[in-house]
This record gives sequence, structure tokens and C-alpha cells, in this order.
Amino acid sequence: MRKFEVVSPFQPAGDQGEAITALTEGIKAGDQFQTLQGVTGSGKTFTMAKLIEEVQMPTLIVSHNKTLAAQLYREFKGFFPHNAVEYFVSYYDYYQPEAYVASRDLYIEKDASINDEIERMRLSAARSLMERDDVIIVATVSCIYGMVTPDVYRKMNATLTKGEFINVDAVIRRFIELQYERNDNVLERGRFRRRGDTLEIFPAYMEEAYRIDLDWDKVERIRRFNPVSGEMLEDLDGALIYPAKQFVMPREKIYNSIETIRQELKERLEYFQNNGKIMEAERLKTRVEYDIEMLTEMGYCPGIENYSAILAERKPGESPDTLIDYLPKNHLTFIDESHVTLPQLGAMYAGDRSRKQTLVDYGFRLPCALDNRPLRYDEFADRLDKTVFVSATPGKTEIEQSVRVVQQLIRPTGLLDPEIEVRPSEGQMENIYGEVQKRIKAGERSLILTLTKKMAEDLTDYLSGLGLKVRYIHSEIETIERVEILTQLRQGNFDILVGINLLREGIDLPEVSFIAILDADKIGFLRSLTSLVQIIGRAARNAAGKVIMYADRMSEAMEKAIAETNRRREIQIAYNQKHGITPETVKKAIAEILTRHIEEAETTAATSIEVLKKSFNVLIPAQRKQLIKALENEMLEHAKNLEFEQAAAIRDEIARIKDNSF
Repeated sequence: MRKFEVVSPFQPAGDQGEAITALTEGIKAGDQFQTLQGVTGSGKTFTMAKLIEEVQMPTLIVSHNKTLAAQLYREFKGFFPHNAVEYFVSYYDYYQPEAYVASRDLYIEKDASINDEIERMRLSAARSLMERDDVIIVATVSCIYGMVTPDVYRKMNATLTKGEFINVDAVIRRFIELQYERNDNVLERGRFRRRGDTLEIFPAYMEEAYRIDLDWDKVERIRRFNPVSGEMLEDLDGALIYPAKQFVMPREKIYNSIETIRQELKERLEYFQNNGKIMEAERLKTRVEYDIEMLTEMGYCPGIENYSAILAERKPGESPDTLIDYLPKNHLTFIDESHVTLPQLGAMYAGDRSRKQTLVDYGFRLPCALDNRPLRYDEFADRLDKTVFVSATPGKTEIEQSVRVVQQLIRPTGLLDPEIEVRPSEGQMENIYGEVQKRIKAGERSLILTLTKKMAEDLTDYLSGLGLKVRYIHSEIETIERVEILTQLRQGNFDILVGINLLREGIDLPEVSFIAILDADKIGFLRSLTSLVQIIGRAARNAAGKVIMYADRMSEAMEKAIAETNRRREIQIAYNQKHGITPETVKKAIAEILTRHIEEAETTAATSIEVLKKSFNVLIPAQRKQLIKALENEMLEHAKNLEFEQAAAIRDEIARIKDNSF
């Protein structure tokens, strides 16, 4: 096994070393669950990397969204350049699941746009787990959805060895069984071609292809090459080809399963007919018989995953195999931002079940489709070996499950948690005006948090009327515009940002030194203990950070948030005094902190959408079609670069153009 090795010019600082030691001891002692409670900016990611290096275990890192997963993937790629760091998220740029709305008799067919690059990375993750031990997988909750069993995947391959004699036709049939498409003209990912005595195949999980030179039936030479330039990169002794799709099955298993599918169809048709549901019976009969015909002739059908339980010979209700089952028994799992990720993991099963149950009840799918599902939380937890929950604000679940909670309160920069004051709501606008003026004179920025969109907009108008440079942000602001607004705030184009929920874990604003929380005493999610602590953390990147809560009483959440912040400050101050550290505001390039990049012309703030729209006349059908195609290409390019928010914004624009709402 190649050892995990962190490559970094930095060494553990502050209390990172203590956290690494404590967590390592817990893992070696056999503790299944631990929690790393690290304040914002304390370098939790670096601690995670050093822990992997210490315990030398294959690792799964689960994040709650693609954006943060992409950020973590890039960071761990940098920390472990000599190891296999893989990325496993949903490969859809756009996904509309199959559904039926009974109240409107509306069937919605599955519609999706697959990102080829992310599909490649998912397949690469599975392949790495088959071949290596030094693997780190950064994933979203898509890792709890069903895949083909590891044993089947391991057996579903084609092996070619230099000097061996082969049956070329049998090899080609094997490629097709592995879901590779034959195209003798164009070699693209997931395809193969034969040209005389040469076979070329482009594995779906690689960025290079293989060329196999034949001397009749003998493999004369195997080379890895660049399929674009044709440059030969390496001579090989052999090549191992894994499937081109995530869900593949041996043809004999498919044939053996068809009778079981027919039997379930027969039972379901009898149920519908006995209950007078003739339309549902006919609908189901038509669909399933078509799928059976496709499976018989092609070994594959659209929606084959809905028959996965039968194909894998699982019993009704039995949990599917997932990415976690590809990991060795002894592995390490990090649940990043666990206060958000765990509830998401727990909610996936019920939502999926509800949608599919409706499809089954109305004859769109067989009951076996219910077992093409994500794991329940208890099933997920049972599959984990050693697990570390990572959060600044771990929830009750993490704390109760953890054998130990390791705190990481010291920032390498020496920065303290911000000071907190509580002031009455009466006269709060005049008070806020005075506070933001102080920050403007110091060249710093301010955030003001409200409870409603209307209040955010009205407050922005009020402050603007006082001559302040202010903007607002909420969910109705376009995705790209939100990123632009945050960029402009950091650049100093305006001084005050008003919003509702400005947590956005993963986005840091070190120029912000003042946060005003309006209606801090209100009961609800936006003013819960977790939310308040996360909000307070937004001001912890600036040495002059301060938070003022405007309230008419002291809520329980406020009391706990203030007490926790003051406790942390005392520890941080004592550490700084002991080590002679003077806190310094974080200094980072804008593009380094914002998780998305916006290309801007030097003299205009026009986005790529606006530029493209100006190039076409949407009132002319032909040009409108060309515009949609150009936008789709732009969307796919952003998605390929893991720029999901920009891709989503362009997707929404395409939908508006198609709906004539431009």
C-alpha cells in the first residue's frame, strides 16, 4: 500500500496538534464515532488531512452539497498529490426525477442532463477502490444511493495482456457487455473502435485511451495514448478495462432475472385487475413488457436501476449496495458540516420512498422499484467503521453518538471570536447607522441580518436614502448575481450587505468586521443556537470583529450562543497571551475565498449569459434555437469545471427562454 502523505509547507498550529493526537488515539482505541468541534477558520480541513496521514486508512468525506464537495476535493488534491483523491457527486447538471402528480393526473418523465466529466470521476472513484488502498473519496449524499454490488463490479472487466492470444470477436462482445459503444469513426469516452489489426478503447473513467496492436490473434503491443492529439504516452504490459456505466450486470444474470420480473408483473396485474384498476394494469403491462424486450435483446433498458433489486437478487426491503460498500471494512469517514449533512442524510429515504410509492400505486413502476433507493440513516451508520463528525456547531445526534468531542478553538492567525453586545430594538436604525459609519471610515464592511425578504429590501432602501452604499441579497437573487454581490462587497464597491441567511458555509468575508442581527430574540430556525453561532463566526475573520444583537429580551438561544462565544474568546485570549500572538485579519485573494469565479470584462459587468443573448435575436426561431444550444454548451463547460452555481444559473435561463419568459 502506498502511504498517505500530506504535502504542505505548514505544520499543525494552535490546538490542531492536540486535536490530531486526540482523534488518532480515539481511532486506534476503536471508537466508532468522534466529533471535531472546530471554530470557523481554525483549519479543520488541515486537521482532517493530518489525521488521515496518521491513521493510514482509506477515507470517505461526505459533504452536504456539490459546491463544498468541490472545494474539499481541490484542497485534498493539494494535500495528497501522491495518493488517489476522487470526487463522487451526482453526475446530473439538471435532474427531474420520474414522478406522478395524482391530483392533476400528470406524469412527469425522468429528464436529466448528465455531466460526462463528473460521470468519469464517479467511475474513477469506483475503479480506484478496486485497485488501490490509498484512496480518499470526497462525496455528497449521493454516496448513499444504490450501485451495482462490488463483487459484480470487480468481475465485470476485460483484461488484455501483452503477448497473449485472444478471440477478437469475443473481446469486442465483452466491451459491449461492459456498456462500451462501438464507433469506428470517432473515439470518445465510453467508446471503442477497430481499425484493421488495431483495437482502441477509451475507458469511461480515464482521460487517456488504450491502443491494442494485434498480430492476427496475438496482442503484440499495448499503449496508453492521448485520444485528442494521438500522442503515445506509455507502453504497458497489460490493460484492465472496467465498465463504462455504473450499473452493469452479467448478461446471464439479466436473463435469469427476467422470469422474476415477469412473475412480479403477473402478480401486480392481478392486483390491479382485482381492484378494478384496469388503466393502471394496462399502463404497467405496456411499460414492463417493453423493458423486458430491451433487456432480452440489449442487456440494458432505460431505467434499469428500477429492477436493481431483482437483478442483484436482493429480497424486498433489503438495503442496496452503495459506494460505502466499495470501501474496505476498515476505513475512516468524515461527515463535514455535520449539523447540516446528517439531517440531509436522514431525510433522503422518506422523500424518495414517497415519490416512488405513488409511481407504484398508479401503475408506472413495479414494487421492486421501491428498493432502488438511498440508505436509511440507520443503514448508513451501520456501514461506517471509524467516523468523525466535523462542525463548528455539532448537533445533538453527533454529541450523543460520539465517544469523545475534540475541540479546536485556536486559529493559526490568532484571531478571536468576535465581541458580542445585546442592544434594545428601540432606536436600532440610528444605532446601526453610527456603527456602520465607524466601519466605513476604517475601510471595513458590515452585514445586517433580517428575518424576511421584504424587510431586507425595505431596510436597503432606507439606508440608501441616508447616503450609504448598500445592497441586499436573498433567494430570489439570481445565482450568478449573488456571487457578484459578494465579490463587490469584498472589493469595496459598497459597504453594507443586508440579507436573511448569509451563512453559506465555505464563503468567507474577512473584510466584514461588524454584524448586526435584527430580531435576535425571535424563536425559529434563523435565530436558533446553531444559526446564531454560525452567524457570529462570519465576523471571526477580522481582528476588529464585533456582533450586535438587537432584541427586547434574552432568548435561550442568545444566552447559549453568547456564553459559548465568550468561553471560546477566553481560551483564545489566554493562548495568544501565552504565546505572544497578535491577531491579524485574514488576507486572502477574492477568488481564493469565493467558491465560484465570474469572468468579467475590464469595462463591463456583463455576464456570459448577457453576452450570448446579445448575439442572437430570440424572436427568430432559428436564432433562438442557436442561443439555447450556445447556452447549453456554456452550462456544460461550467459544470465540467465544477462551477455548479454558474451552470445552474444558465440552466434556469435556458428554461426561461424555452418558456417564452425572456
